[in-house]
Amino acid sequence: MTQIPPTFSLELFPPQTPEGAEKLRAARAQMALLKPRFFSVTFGAGGSTRDRTLETVLEIQREGHAAAPHLSCIGSTRESIRNILEQYRSHGIRHLVALRGDLPSGMARPGTFRYANELVDFIRKETGSWFRIEVAAYPEYHPQAKSPADDLLAFKGKLEAGADSAITQYFYNFEAYAHFIDECQAIGINVPIVPGIMPISSYSSLARFSDNCGAEIPRWIRKRLESYGDDSASIRAFGLDVVTHLCEKLLASGAPGLHFYTLNQVGLTSTLWQRLGLSSAGADGSPA
Repeated sequence: MTQIPPTFSLELFPPQTPEGAEKLRAARAQMALLKPRFFSVTFGAGGSTRDRTLETVLEIQREGHAAAPHLSCIGSTRESIRNILEQYRSHGIRHLVALRGDLPSGMARPGTFRYANELVDFIRKETGSWFRIEVAAYPEYHPQAKSPADDLLAFKGKLEAGADSAITQYFYNFEAYAHFIDECQAIGINVPIVPGIMPISSYSSLARFSDNCGAEIPRWIRKRLESYGDDSASIRAFGLDVVTHLCEKLLASGAPGLHFYTLNQVGLTSTLWQRLGLSSAGADGSPA
């Protein structure tokens, strides 16, 4: 059997201001030198960044790079999602990251779609095989899941609805990912499940993100980060060591790639890329 080389990708969020757009263009020019397989671009709660997501994706395409917009369904109608899909198709976009998403502040009801499997099913019925569809996976389980078993079945439901592969929520516990893969294989799930990687630049930001999304910061990492106080250089150096080691273990275990949550910052991701030797790989993971 031919071994498929791992693929590496970068996630961006659409800028809110013209100044932010200029900063992102500069950062993206440096990120492009890393030759990622694709850039993904997030989609705000209830479609709040719909136009900016598309603008960012089209800019990336004009620069000669592959791009995959996120598409979340909470707060959306069938007609609004249909219009977005038609717009993406008209621009030749063939790769999506389909998510349930968050309920916008002040909105009482989720809209037509309640779960990501319903969105995936709708995309397939509307567009057939036009799009490659990625979905989310949660090695430490979705914070709203009733149980680990329910969460695993919900993930399987997204794949049965037509998803091709998955990108995980970020994590720092390798065993959580390894156990999740074992559980998936035990129930017949064999699609690529790419680990999501979050570089560590600030303890306060990481703690806030993690509390919101349910990602665990292992106690030994949390205590070390807390001990550095406001020493940002030590936090970044320790974070680089932790995340580099995690990525090395993931790739050595056969992970199908890595997806970096860049937060529109190039520095730490670029350093991790170089430490891992990914800068010598082509966009598909093969030697350049």
